[in-house]
Amino acid sequence: MKRAPSPEPRAPSFPRQVKLFGWVSLLNDFASEMIYPLLPAFVTGVLGGGPQALGALDGAAEFAAACVKLGAGRLADRPRLRGPMIVLGYFIAVVVRPVIAVTGAAWQVIGLRVVDRLGKGLRTPPRDALIADVTPAELRGRAFGLQRGMDHAGAVLGPILAWWLLASGTANVRAVIGWSIAPGVLVLLLAIWAVRDGGGRGRMVEAAPFTNQPPLTSSNLPHRSRSPALLAISFFYLLRMPDTLIILRSQELGVPVAVVPLLWAAVHVVRSSSSFVGGAATDRMGPARTMWAGWLVYALLAAGMARAGTVGAAWGLFLALGLVSGLTESPERALVARLAGTHQGSGFGVYHGITGFAALLGGVVLGAVFQRYGAGPAFLASAAGGLGLVLVWPLVAARFGRAG
Repeated sequence: MKRAPSPEPRAPSFPRQVKLFGWVSLLNDFASEMIYPLLPAFVTGVLGGGPQALGALDGAAEFAAACVKLGAGRLADRPRLRGPMIVLGYFIAVVVRPVIAVTGAAWQVIGLRVVDRLGKGLRTPPRDALIADVTPAELRGRAFGLQRGMDHAGAVLGPILAWWLLASGTANVRAVIGWSIAPGVLVLLLAIWAVRDGGGRGRMVEAAPFTNQPPLTSSNLPHRSRSPALLAISFFYLLRMPDTLIILRSQELGVPVAVVPLLWAAVHVVRSSSSFVGGAATDRMGPARTMWAGWLVYALLAAGMARAGTVGAAWGLFLALGLVSGLTESPERALVARLAGTHQGSGFGVYHGITGFAALLGGVVLGAVFQRYGAGPAFLASAAGGLGLVLVWPLVAARFGRAG
């Protein structure tokens, strides 16, 4: 008598928290990106700032977030604190963002943007740690790809709504910024739901790549922050051109201010779709190779943006730059999850902290170069740094061992 075939094992699926945080990210970026693509025109046109002010805006915001992320990561090693930190972080952003509408000077916008990023700094390490803890190791790349993909999907919807409000005459720039509070309310409700029973499994995860060093803990944070992978990622954030300056460059090439939200939405269509591809590639090829591909794409496109001279080139190059986020964000987070071991909070705190410091320095320096010498030299300098990283990384990976 033949035995009935045993049922095939079910493929692992995303936990509830991963799916909910996808929707939280979508709605939060819906609200945030109603505002962000308008800031270059708002700061330089309405408030009289310049490219250096825009570089300082992005840099100071990331610096503030970096400071908070370091401490938030340490606290996020305690699962019971993750939920309150995540909800409070989203609450700060929801309340602060609409206040930008009533500002009267560039420094006020910078200050409010900093406070907004403080909320981001508080919520991001515990959110990423929670996702890493509840997700099976073989799905982590795709889990972070889902979160980043839906995050960028929200950044498609927000700018489209902003464009429609401006183009139809329904609202001016200040009113659009103020209305960003509406989707923020839904963000808070979903975030509260997402963190329920989301303390993490406390699982031991696989050994860190590159070496057989112990996982990231409070006793070896300085040592592990010098990991070749984290240093390479930080260098990329140092040389990468801030989005506000890419938007300003597009305006210089002839993209009208009223159309910038549409361009920004289109960029996030590319970022969203490529995030799913980047997440899957991370699980198949490993994070090191996937990041390297993203760095190469960035170096080529930044050089192209330096030489661009038409509106069509601005559209094409900016859209193509959306591939960079899809090819770097998911593998970065998957790699950090491996490096962190059982201390996911500290691991993501260090990652977000050092990349934030790098983005601060890079934003200020590139903004100053942009303002003094023009867009071409600034983008060429950024491209040269990216090319250097592309050339050096295979040598570093060969010496310390490949990630994945």
